[in-house]
Amino acid sequence: MTAEPPVTPPPRATTHATSLVLVNTGDGKGKSTAAFGTVMRAIARGWKVGVIQFLKSGEWSVGEEKVARDLGVDWWALGDGFTWDSEDMSQSRAIAYEAWSKAREVIASGEYQLVVLDEITYPINWGWIPVDEVLKTIRNRPEKVSIIITGRDAPEQIVELADTVTEMRKVKHAFDAGIAAKRGIDY
Repeated sequence: MTAEPPVTPPPRATTHATSLVLVNTGDGKGKSTAAFGTVMRAIARGWKVGVIQFLKSGEWSVGEEKVARDLGVDWWALGDGFTWDSEDMSQSRAIAYEAWSKAREVIASGEYQLVVLDEITYPINWGWIPVDEVLKTIRNRPEKVSIIITGRDAPEQIVELADTVTEMRKVKHAFDAGIAAKRGIDY
């Protein structure tokens, strides 16, 4: 019988980052939910937090937004909904780029210690927001601004730039069985 090789413990953290870039991607549920959990953690530490949503519009009644606003989070729901519902794709594109302009302003201000770019991967992948602009903004962000990016199919360049990347994998989803999104669970 051969002996199992010894398990090597993970390396100890030896440095402290002034800010981090996190990416929540994949086809599973929970990307935005995980980001909003981190928002709660940041608020508990006294951080100023901003959320920019790239798909959901102000017409949505999203539970996270209500709670976050009550806790002092600045929240911009600047999308126009899901693209498959759009009657004017050029208008949807312009709205997404305006959301990106707001995101750049929020990040560059240095006012926020955490900025969530919720569902930004979609307009990036559709070519509505140039990935090079996003990369430049993230690289040039003020020193203490951490960023969370959510959405399926995060571009490889963003994955490479990020400090932490989590891929949510769908095993099973109620929607696949024809069950509609449920208030309190999905929004």
